[in-house]
Amino acid sequence: MAEGSNREEYPTASSKMRMDTDPNSTIPQFLTKCDDYQLFKLTKFYRDRLEQAMEGGVDGVSLTLTYERIFTGQEHGKVTELVDKGNRADSSKLLLNLVMEKGSRARRVMWESFVRMRHGVPKLDKILKEIQELGSDAFDDMNMTQGLSELPSHLEDLQQKHKETLRVQAGTLRVNTILIKEKVKIFQLVDRYAELTVISTVRDRTLVEHELLARGRDHEEWREKHLRKKLEKIRTDQLFQSSFSQTGGLLQKIRRVFHQSHSTSSSGSSAAVSGVPGVGKTTMVQKIVYDWATGKIYPHFQFVFSFKFRDLNTINCRINLRNLILFFYPYFGNILGELWKNPEGLLFIFDGLDEFKDSIDFADNRRNTEPQYMCTDPEFRCKVSDIVYSLIQHKLLPGCSVLVTSRPTALQLLEKADISVWAEILGFVGDERKEYFNKFFEDQTVAAAVFKHVEENEILYTMCYNPSYCWILGLSLGPFFTQRDRKRQQVPKTITQLYSYYIYNILKNHGREIENPRDVLLKLGEMAYTGVSKKKIVFRNEDLIEYNLQPSQFLSGFLMELLERDDSAQSVVYTFPHLTIQEFVAALTQFLTPDPGEIGKLLSEAHSEKDGRFEIFLRFVAGLSSPQSARPLVEFLGPFLHQTTCRVIDWVKEKVEGQIGDSQTETGKRKLLNTFHYLFESQNKALVRYTVGSVKTLSFCGLRLTPIDCAVLSHVIGLCDTIKHLDLWECYIQCEGLQRLGPILHKCQELSLHLNNVGDSGVKLLSAALRNPECKIWKLHLLGNALTDSCAEDLASALSTNRSLIDLDLGENKLGDSGVKLLSVALRNPDCKIQKLVLSRTALTDSCAEDLASALRTNRSLIDLNLGNNKLGDSGVKLLSVALRNPDCKIQELRLCWNALTDSCAEDLASALSTNQTLRILNLETNSFTDQSVPALRRLILTCRSLEEIWLWGNQFSPNGKRQLELLRESRPGLSVKV
Repeated sequence: MAEGSNREEYPTASSKMRMDTDPNSTIPQFLTKCDDYQLFKLTKFYRDRLEQAMEGGVDGVSLTLTYERIFTGQEHGKVTELVDKGNRADSSKLLLNLVMEKGSRARRVMWESFVRMRHGVPKLDKILKEIQELGSDAFDDMNMTQGLSELPSHLEDLQQKHKETLRVQAGTLRVNTILIKEKVKIFQLVDRYAELTVISTVRDRTLVEHELLARGRDHEEWREKHLRKKLEKIRTDQLFQSSFSQTGGLLQKIRRVFHQSHSTSSSGSSAAVSGVPGVGKTTMVQKIVYDWATGKIYPHFQFVFSFKFRDLNTINCRINLRNLILFFYPYFGNILGELWKNPEGLLFIFDGLDEFKDSIDFADNRRNTEPQYMCTDPEFRCKVSDIVYSLIQHKLLPGCSVLVTSRPTALQLLEKADISVWAEILGFVGDERKEYFNKFFEDQTVAAAVFKHVEENEILYTMCYNPSYCWILGLSLGPFFTQRDRKRQQVPKTITQLYSYYIYNILKNHGREIENPRDVLLKLGEMAYTGVSKKKIVFRNEDLIEYNLQPSQFLSGFLMELLERDDSAQSVVYTFPHLTIQEFVAALTQFLTPDPGEIGKLLSEAHSEKDGRFEIFLRFVAGLSSPQSARPLVEFLGPFLHQTTCRVIDWVKEKVEGQIGDSQTETGKRKLLNTFHYLFESQNKALVRYTVGSVKTLSFCGLRLTPIDCAVLSHVIGLCDTIKHLDLWECYIQCEGLQRLGPILHKCQELSLHLNNVGDSGVKLLSAALRNPECKIWKLHLLGNALTDSCAEDLASALSTNRSLIDLDLGENKLGDSGVKLLSVALRNPDCKIQKLVLSRTALTDSCAEDLASALRTNRSLIDLNLGNNKLGDSGVKLLSVALRNPDCKIQELRLCWNALTDSCAEDLASALSTNQTLRILNLETNSFTDQSVPALRRLILTCRSLEEIWLWGNQFSPNGKRQLELLRESRPGLSVKV
């Protein structure tokens, strides 16, 4: 039977084979010792992780399998087609499906290819290292789900009652609002739950802080990059009894040897899930409980008991595990003793370790030696902390499994614990954000409108990785898209306006709770400003006291909405819901202080910081000088100091004027862009006209611009009537950014948009600008923008009617013959004014040459044509030569380099150009001309009297042939022959 059709059926675990494998042996040796059944088990066990790990090199693995004649060409084509479309996850899944179908040889070749590519694919390398460390123990762990005893029939009714109770308890989601009348809304969990991204490790603290301070698209790309390269995703149903727990299990065994642990558990494990405040730890636990109760996950667990540490804080006496369970689940009565007989069927969940009032020291050796610290019997009375410790360490009910969740601030408590799986909730990535808003709003039209508004703004988009921040945005923006008495045009245009409305909502709903909100916000803002200046985002009780704020004020109401209290076992800390809220409150303080003092100096010092720590703070300050942003807050905080507002406007004016003349360097461009953000946030049209109204050139080349940056540019340029040149070379604005610039494109005379990946849809936007009767664009450069023939019709239509464009660069795009044929129609139009056209590296062949030749014969304006780096070939150039012979052809510069030309077309070119009276520059470099072409080329140079330069480098002339051509330099003054 052929290998491709070999579908094996393997024996059960009872007949599995053993292997004598040294854990320190190399992976190739390990794989050699593996028999077919073991390799089958290895692939099946690691399958989910391999799908992720392979994404970076799936095409290489597929190629190897095809080379080894395991995959057919058609199968390889299907895999690579998915890769080309960007669907790497689907391509990995398809490859693994095919490998499992093909049989043992396919699996062996696949694993061997993993070994070869491991160092370039970190996730694969991690899996291979785990297997190498575990050795033959790997196959023990693969059988850990087998052999679990069945639930006794007399416990089945109790299990059903328990599942039904949990299903009801976990089936609804309570969502807090900032409203007094309706503080809590209740939803069905399945209707509201949005999937979070969880990774199978806990990151270094510096990485988390980098992410917190990151902005917009950079933030999203940073997270995606780390997910692609190193961070493995883990589903909630993989926290126990999966390949993710293997390495943790090995470390457990090592720890038990060194600490003389007497645990006999082979199947129980502990998992720890970490996550920043508001990222969804408690809701994830609720979903796990609900999914178990409804039979979706963990069928091997017979009973799941879930506890919140905040609830355990209420138990202030010694208690045993039996009574602890009965305290929360009284219907278990006296039947718990039956459950102790099968601890492998039990899962205990403890949510919110950071909220636990008692400290649990996993490094305390007294717990292993002194009876008062030991809890090995579920009937033994002890502290709650001892019960939790003993369950996690497998001293109590060895064989059971435990899940603990915590904020990162308390994670160090678990460093010495027996944890098999460490995981961290990253929050929302990619489309998960959109899913949240779709579930937040019942009306999907409102959901789409709010998400679109958020997506267009880099700061708001950054916030959306955290469900609690999404909640803030939903509450603040929702009313603008739902309430009839609110006009859509009033939707916050700027970040400052949005945050003003957020604070306004809190003041509106909690304003009566506090006597002098202006004074309290002033003190809070001073503390926030100090934090921004020192890059400090965590505050303690002593910080509050230093600024005359009472910690007790933050236990409820108004201040709790602005500063979140985190009661960990070690201390009490406070954080703003998001760094940007801290920055906004810091900015707001500047307008509340009774004496503005030297605010100009403060702002200048902040502006001079090179690490950007004050960048958003300064935008907020500029924004709060706007009446639109200040108006909602004045109702509760009283009027802003007019003197401060005037000084802020003067400072912005000074900075913009100074920066416009200093934008040559990347730092200068970034600072200029920031000052434009100040103008945008201020929404002060008169200030824009005064500072930027006479600018002629704006260059941000090489600076990566976000969609909001482009919106800011559009706002500024829209109020400037003198702009001539907008240089956005390699700013990676894409179609999304170009869309923001759409309203002002027609105002610019020169548009440099090289290397921006605007795509065909971007060209449609540009075509609309070109058709604008007031269009002033005369130079449009679009090199390297991922264009195809799909945009050619729109562009051709625009060229046929436009009266201003004379210089068009479409080089390094995939227009192809079909695209250029459409453009040629526009070039034949007598109204077309194009003088310079670049079509280099656009995938052209001789198929489009006749159309181009036709355009050259009739066009009266085209004088510069670049067709380099294509495949026109001799036949294509022969067709063009016919047009060049036409006396009406006005071409002055013609570039045909890198076009696979040979001696066959030299005579046609020479004959055509001998009568041409306009050609000045001819580029034929890097083709395949030989000495056979020298006579024709000499005749061309001598007879084409207008010729000033001819480029012939990179051809196949002999030294004698080169010398004959070089001698022609002396035939007339100023002639340049480059051979």
